[in-house]
This record gives sequence, C-alpha cells and structure tokens, in this order.
Amino acid sequence: MEQIVLIVHLLLALAIIGLIMLQQGKGADMGASFGAGASQTLLGSTGSANVLTRATAWLVAAFFATSFGLAIIATEKTRSVDDVDIAVPAMQQQPAAEEASADDLPAVEAGDVPAAAPVEGDLPTGDVPEA
Repeated sequence: MEQIVLIVHLLLALAIIGLIMLQQGKGADMGASFGAGASQTLLGSTGSANVLTRATAWLVAAFFATSFGLAIIATEKTRSVDDVDIAVPAMQQQPAAEEASADDLPAVEAGDVPAAAPVEGDLPTGDVPEA
C-alpha cells in the first residue's frame, strides 16, 4: 500500500510541476492590458479561473492528501516497532564494593621484589650541554 501511495505522490508532484510551467504569469499580458478590456489587466480583476488553474488546485489537494497518507503510514510503522512484546528487564543495582582491608591484600616480602639498578645515561645529570 505504501508503494502505491508513494508512486501516486510522485506522479502528482510531476503533474503539478508541469501544470505550473504551462501557466502564464499575471504580468504576461501587461503590454496588451493597457489598451484592452479589464478581464486580464495588471492590477484589475482576473476573471474566472481557467482549466489549468482549477486542475492545479485539484492536484495540489490530492498531493496534500497523499502527503498526509504517507505520514500516517510512517507513524504506523514506527508504532509497530515500539509495540514489540519483549519484556525489558529492570536494571539491577550492584551492591557497593567494600573497601579492601589489609587482610585482603596479598603479602609481599622484601626479598621477593628485585631492586632495579639504574642504567647509565638513564638519569639526568646537572650538566648543561655547550652550544
């Protein structure tokens, strides 16, 4: 159904563009209006709407209807995704971690850890290099 409405919507848009391009502007007859009748003067009455104007109005109304229909279809699609019957478990609070006491830490004796000897050139000296 969505594809059909979308195709109709596209065809209506193209038809509206075509009809608007076929119509003349209000100022198109300005040169003839100064000596002609008042039916199509620049600032006077426009007379009755012709066939192109009425067809454009109907196509615009149909375009609005298909736009509204596509919006409703999109809303229904998102609503069906939101209504999936999957239970989401509530977040469980983890108990706060207790601070480690001295008994919980491993015992390290002084003889177990080898002392690292400094490597020559590893430590900075107080000498400033000459430029």
